[in-house]
Amino acid sequence: MNNLDTEMIVLNKAFASKEEAIRFCGQKLVEAGCVDTDYVEAMVQRDRMLSVYMGNFIAIPHGTDAAKDHVKKSGICVVQVPDGVDFGDEQEEKLATVLFGIAGVGDDHLQLIQKIALYCSDVDNVVTLADALTKDEITGSLAIA
Repeated sequence: MNNLDTEMIVLNKAFASKEEAIRFCGQKLVEAGCVDTDYVEAMVQRDRMLSVYMGNFIAIPHGTDAAKDHVKKSGICVVQVPDGVDFGDEQEEKLATVLFGIAGVGDDHLQLIQKIALYCSDVDNVVTLADALTKDEITGSLAIA
């Protein structure tokens, strides 16, 4: 996460649904040349199979194992959602205020998920990301991860 491109950071987004949020993350990865458009659908499918909500107000949208052929290069985007987007269901709300859209060549996605999960296990780190006013604040915060 040390070399996060500021073009892959989006501040102050709002989404009507978790699917809209996942598709937005996927489109950022497409625009960066990390994946082709079929990967975006695989990201939505992944969440239907197993929620990409990780707790501590974060979600990590990523594709299914079957979508590996659609990954061109490893990449990550960070999307700040101040009002949150609900990744829960009728029984339980699961609000995410920071989204990490990822794609990884080989097993890179596992390493990315592990690094993000470890960093975000400290809710203070999530608050720092959620409250950041500039992209530089986010890159500075993640540089220590």
